[in-house]
Amino acid sequence: MDFLLDAVVAVAHGVEQVLLYVESHHWIFGFIALGYIFYLHDRNLHARFDALEKRVDEIRKRLAIEL
Repeated sequence: MDFLLDAVVAVAHGVEQVLLYVESHHWIFGFIALGYIFYLHDRNLHARFDALEKRVDEIRKRLAIEL
């Protein structure tokens, strides 16, 4: 029983250390989250421009055929 209690205490101590690290270094995780948000925004923006470029190319092809 003592072994089981020691194992639970060790796991709880490890969790406590992780939470203390996150609490004292929360700004690092904020920068990571902010960078990821900008990354997603940049991907979305490039995808929109690519779709717009495809549409413009299709219109140019149609106009070239009609002329």
